[in-house]
Amino acid sequence: MISLENTHIAFESKSTYELRKAWLLFVLVKSPILVKLGSFLLNIANTIHFPLRWALKPTVFRHFCGGETIEECASTLRKFSDSGIKAVLDYAAEGVQKEEEFNEACDRILATIELSRTNPGIGFAVFKFTGIARFALLEKYGANEKLNETEFSELEKIKKRADIICNAAKNAGIPVMIDAEETWIQNAIDRLVEELMEKYNRESHVVYHTLQMYRVDKLSYLKGIHKDAQIKGYLPAFKLVRGAYMEKERERAEKLNYASPIHPDKPATDKAFDDAVKFCLENIGNIALCIGTHNELSSIKAVEYMQANNMESGHEDIHFSQLMGMSDHISFNLARAGYNVSKYLPYGPIRLVMPYLIRRAEENTSVSGQTGRELFLIKKELRRRKEEKRKAS
Repeated sequence: MISLENTHIAFESKSTYELRKAWLLFVLVKSPILVKLGSFLLNIANTIHFPLRWALKPTVFRHFCGGETIEECASTLRKFSDSGIKAVLDYAAEGVQKEEEFNEACDRILATIELSRTNPGIGFAVFKFTGIARFALLEKYGANEKLNETEFSELEKIKKRADIICNAAKNAGIPVMIDAEETWIQNAIDRLVEELMEKYNRESHVVYHTLQMYRVDKLSYLKGIHKDAQIKGYLPAFKLVRGAYMEKERERAEKLNYASPIHPDKPATDKAFDDAVKFCLENIGNIALCIGTHNELSSIKAVEYMQANNMESGHEDIHFSQLMGMSDHISFNLARAGYNVSKYLPYGPIRLVMPYLIRRAEENTSVSGQTGRELFLIKKELRRRKEEKRKAS
């Protein structure tokens, strides 16, 4: 039976000063009022280009991101690699609208793939379609609305960017994850990713489709894709997550008066997530799986299933993944036990990464017990270090 309680392993790579900073950060994000007010002010500041780099970079940015450039991520990459953890270098720019910005994002992703050729510490490439495509066009395409000639040409450019990325990943021998996003553009993303999986996953698992399991329809969708892949002869790969847009999804559904697309409560979401993990593990080999969760129980259930079915801890088609700055006790303890673990390592200009940072703060506030758990573990490790220092003196 694996334990995820060892804080010495979890925080071995962090100094006591870094732990104290992390403790203060989680204290602040524990307050829904502070997070909502801070998110509101940050959005305004970002819109009017008010300079916040001096305040954000040494605090929330440094905790959740690797740097503003790939070069700035080097020290974190080394720390992860020393602990047996792969990095998922993620150019986390969001909300861009111009062709030159989309091309810049594409180039950054390709640079990550190229770096993976010489840096074995990079386990996956990753991108979001909103980093290389206009949100409004994805929404229109997903709703099956007729595109005009200009929009159709724009869509072809989006497909070409995605194809270039996936082709580069295949040639470099590195898988690429494609993130899930809001439901009202996800239909478009699903269609685009399905085409890419069908094209590139013929001989190996190159393209990973991310499924947000707080959606009521995604378990049946997962099973449908598995069946479709068997018919068409390709190998599906999935990253399973609970979901990152809960508040936004519920508010939009209420505002526009349609049924919420997400499960009504956490137990229902947990069940859907665990059922999806079990289904993928039952079909492993045909399916490749990345278990993207900060939930200890889900991680332990997956490990127990693997052990009960004599699956190697380092099975090449089974990975666990968490975000940088969150759930280090899961990541580092699993890695020490020999499981395949990766950490999302977002990077990019602070102004463009701002939506990501706001979402992380909101996620920690909305997920029951997440922030409290982080605080408990940090305090536990600080006490352990204090006691160790006392005994040594």
